[in-house]
Amino acid sequence: MKLSRPASIGSLVGLLVLCFAVAATGAAATSEAVRSWYPTLDKPPWTPPNWAFGPIWTVLYASMAVAAWEVLRKAEAPARPLALFGVQLLLNAAWSPVFFAAQLTGPGLAVIGALWLAIAACIAAWWPISRLASALMVPYLVWVSIATSLNAWIWWFNP
Repeated sequence: MKLSRPASIGSLVGLLVLCFAVAATGAAATSEAVRSWYPTLDKPPWTPPNWAFGPIWTVLYASMAVAAWEVLRKAEAPARPLALFGVQLLLNAAWSPVFFAAQLTGPGLAVIGALWLAIAACIAAWWPISRLASALMVPYLVWVSIATSLNAWIWWFNP
């Protein structure tokens, strides 16, 4: 699929807007709990400092958008590979309301586990299309791996 230059730039902007809309949804679901509930939890020693989450997620959302854009530009039939991206984006959007807003650590663990699998599926499916797109998703998978371990610890040690 070959996009014209304006369509290509428009697609990138659209993907950035989509990813940052998910980020804003997560931030809205998280903000109150980060001040009230989250500080009261027993957390593992590898928990990153609170100030690190915003910058890290900002870079990851931008990288996700660029990765999806790369797939859109390179794939002969981008519908299936981008459907995988949509699935992981929906799971990403679901996790903060479940874990933070509803304070459901067990269901949150199920959601983030599914998110991890969906990101891994994107990386695998995108590899033949664009190694760059796959590589751009790897830091996201690493960060979600850390978040999964935090979620699991919190679920286990906070009855």
